[in-house]
Amino acid sequence: MRYLVAANWKMNKTVAETLEYLEIFLPKVEDINVVDIMIAPSFTALASASLKLEHSNVKLGAQNMYYMDKGAFTGEISPLMLTELEVDYVIIGHSERRHIFGEKDDLINKKMISAVEHGIRPILCVGETLEERELGKTLNVVERQIRTGLAGIEKDLIYIDIAYEPVWAIGTGVNATPQQAQEVHRFIRSLLNEISKGNDEKTRILYGGSVNDKNAKELIKEPNVDGFLVGTASLDPNKFFNIITEVLEV
Repeated sequence: MRYLVAANWKMNKTVAETLEYLEIFLPKVEDINVVDIMIAPSFTALASASLKLEHSNVKLGAQNMYYMDKGAFTGEISPLMLTELEVDYVIIGHSERRHIFGEKDDLINKKMISAVEHGIRPILCVGETLEERELGKTLNVVERQIRTGLAGIEKDLIYIDIAYEPVWAIGTGVNATPQQAQEVHRFIRSLLNEISKGNDEKTRILYGGSVNDKNAKELIKEPNVDGFLVGTASLDPNKFFNIITEVLEV
C-alpha cells in the first residue's frame, strides 16, 4: 500500500498564488514515485491547477462536491464539473463542512456514493470534538461516521480513503499524540476489515490535525497511519515537501 500525502488548502490562495506555489513545488517532487501526492486548491484554481499538474506526478483534489450531476443548487459543484477538470480525489465530510456548514451523515453518504460512481476517489473525513473525547465517545463517533458514510458502498472500499481528523486538533497547533492517533487508526482498520470482510487492503487511513514537518516523522511511524491530510503546513511548498520527505524515510 502506497502512502498518500494530501494537501487541503481550504479557503486560501488565488489562481496566481496557486501557480506560483506549483512552480516551486513540482520540481521538488518530480522524482518521487513511491508516495502518492495530492493537492486540493480552492475551486477557482482547479482549472489552472489541472493544466499545470497534467504531466506531473501530483494528483488534483477538490475540497468538496455536491452529489447531483446538475440542477438548481446555487453555489454547489457537481461531480461532472470535477471529472471534466480531471480531478482525482475529493475530500468529503471534513469537520469544517460538518460543524460550520451543518452537513449531516446522510448528506455525506450521498456525496460518497456519487464520488465513487463518478470515478473520483473520496477521502472520508471522520473525527470527534474535544467534548466527545473528554466524554469517552471518540470511537463511538468515529464508528457512526464511518458506517453511515460508507453505507451502500461497502463493496467499493478499494476506491476509498479515510482521514481521521480529531476536531480539537484541526488548525489549533495541538496534534494528537502518535499513540492517540494509532489507537483510533487501529480501531478504524479493524472496523474496515469487518465492513469489507477483509478486503480493504487499498483503503488508506490518513491522519489530519495540525500535521507539520516537526511531528510528521513520529506520526508516520505508527503502523496504521498510511499518510496525512495536511492543512496549514501545506500552504508552504517547502514545509509540505519536508512532510513528504519524512514519509519517504519510513
